[in-house]
Amino acid sequence: MDSKKQKKLEARGWVVGDASEFLQLTDEEARYIELKRALSESLKTERLKQQVTQVELAKMLGSSQSRVAKMEAGDAAVTVDLLLKALLTLGVTKKQLAKIIA
Repeated sequence: MDSKKQKKLEARGWVVGDASEFLQLTDEEARYIELKRALSESLKTERLKQQVTQVELAKMLGSSQSRVAKMEAGDAAVTVDLLLKALLTLGVTKKQLAKIIA
């Protein structure tokens, strides 16, 4: 948000902040959420780059298409290890994973 708009909102009594502040997340919680988001986005990007459907990836993982959709959407029920397993299944290297995490 640009500073002009922020000042205007604050002048009218609004409190401007980010999701971490609103949810009262610790720094560690915020970083964990950001990590999951980055992994989820990377999974979808890599799957589309390789022209693999959600159904095909699900078969490769021994899972369901709906689970892959949840993985790509960053669903809270999806674990980091499942996201990593999916990325590795698509052939993402440790070096590429390091870039995603960084």
